[in-house]
Amino acid sequence: MTKTPHLHQLLPHGSPMVLIDDMIDVGDEHIHCQVTISENNLFFDQQTRSIPGYVGIEFMAQTVAGWSGYQAWRNNQSAPIGFLLGSRRYDSDYAQFEENNVFDIFAEKVMENNGMAAFSCRIEHQGTVIAKSQLNAFVPTEQQLDQMQNRNH
Repeated sequence: MTKTPHLHQLLPHGSPMVLIDDMIDVGDEHIHCQVTISENNLFFDQQTRSIPGYVGIEFMAQTVAGWSGYQAWRNNQSAPIGFLLGSRRYDSDYAQFEENNVFDIFAEKVMENNGMAAFSCRIEHQGTVIAKSQLNAFVPTEQQLDQMQNRNH
């Protein structure tokens, strides 16, 4: 059996925008990723030695992108470009993610239809849920993406 590529190979973006570190588990309906807070992160604040809590939404979005990239990889396709359309009820117990802490990010597919998808997401620290939200995303077809990119040309 072919080994699953590293998470960073499944994401459509590159450094320094890749904010999460590892994919722990992935399946048809779910994904589990991790991030260790370090100064290598684009949003790391040297003074507070942390990352702002609102960046948790991007941790969740990149976890969903990892799921999408994994599904594409299974079908011998490249990682698709997706758009975060919004989040519902982002609720975080943490104002910041402190250096050296490891956070687990989980996303479960709620629905998917014609490129639109909703995921129930949560972030845990040492097994305790510290943030949650529902994310809505859109993955356009290649034709739709071409139309978006060439709209003003």
